[in-house]
Amino acid sequence: MTGESITTAVEEHYGTVARGEASACGAPVADVARSIGYSDEELALAGDANLGLGCGNPLALTEIQPGMTVLDLGSGAGFDAFLAWHRVGPTGQVIGVDMTDDMLSLARENAAKRGATNVDFRKGFIEDLPVESGTVDYVISNCVINLSANKPAVFREIARVLKPGGHFAVSDIVLLKALPEALVRDISAYVGCISGASLLTEYLSTALAAGLHDLSIPRIAHGCDLVKVLAPEGFATTKGSSCCGSTVSITSLKNPDELVRQAAEAVVSIKLHGRK
Repeated sequence: MTGESITTAVEEHYGTVARGEASACGAPVADVARSIGYSDEELALAGDANLGLGCGNPLALTEIQPGMTVLDLGSGAGFDAFLAWHRVGPTGQVIGVDMTDDMLSLARENAAKRGATNVDFRKGFIEDLPVESGTVDYVISNCVINLSANKPAVFREIARVLKPGGHFAVSDIVLLKALPEALVRDISAYVGCISGASLLTEYLSTALAAGLHDLSIPRIAHGCDLVKVLAPEGFATTKGSSCCGSTVSITSLKNPDELVRQAAEAVVSIKLHGRK
């Protein structure tokens, strides 16, 4: 898999979710959000911007204050961006960046319905953010950085756009140990936020190398349920399936139940906090 093919597959997959042609997972979106740390109050505030995506609540345990500028990487339909909007108030600003036209269209519609005039959804890549340097107080992201084929560039961009002393809080998927090679090669496992994940030590080293400091991990979630939520439909059982608009050959995935077990042992969701 090349970086370009990964980007295309991810964009196509999440475009189908935005258009309602595919679901993020088999469970009701509200149940998924509750299971990864969102409260009923937050679900009510977000409303139809919740598409059942994500692997945690990046806003939990954050100190987002009125008047701040918050940047959401991979903002999707605006779920976390609108939650941040309620915190920054009318004197603050929220910027959402996403590469998928269908997601951006949906997010802008959601902003218009809410009268959220200080929420700006921009098209761009998280490796090359359309945001001026040193202008952001808080960067958030939910299960997006693992999808990037160039994670060092993402963390460098986080450091670039943050003001001195600015903070970031991301929920993401990382690995405690290497995945089976059959999963690493499977594009459907990549867009499902599994095979693109980095080892935890590598993830932290990448953030530190970008100039980010005071790293802390206030939450780690681990287990089979996480893999079942994240794995794309049919990932463990289908052979020669179609994923993201392209035919994906996964006939090499012999004994899929064993592969799911190994993935569950390796994959964790973390919440990572830090500052510039």
